[in-house]
Amino acid sequence: MTYYDKRRVDGDFDSVVERTTEALADEGFGVLSDIDVSEAFAKKLDIEDYPNYRILGACNPPLAKQGLDAETDLGVLLPCNVVVYETDDGVLVSMVDPETMLSVVDNDELDDIADDVKSRFDRVLASLAE
Repeated sequence: MTYYDKRRVDGDFDSVVERTTEALADEGFGVLSDIDVSEAFAKKLDIEDYPNYRILGACNPPLAKQGLDAETDLGVLLPCNVVVYETDDGVLVSMVDPETMLSVVDNDELDDIADDVKSRFDRVLASLAE
């Protein structure tokens, strides 16, 4: 069982981060957090050559509210993480699979929300690959 979907995206790292943020916005997601892992490793671990790696905490407020109304403790799984990182093969964008993530919660009310988020994330990845 895979817990993420990912695509290789053409472009330099910073432009892919920007395009990913814009594509998320087109699907109703804002970025609540932006963790620059490379920068954190440089500051905290004195690792200066870690490849570019950013974790974007994406949230769609109406869907988050629906989820929290159905399952108060769902907040431990929010926001949905989207990762942009560099490899020797280029820049990749990886997104959590919301259906897999929410399968750990025993609440059928979340199934439609997970399907909706999955469809939106699929469209984001498809738009980045164009």
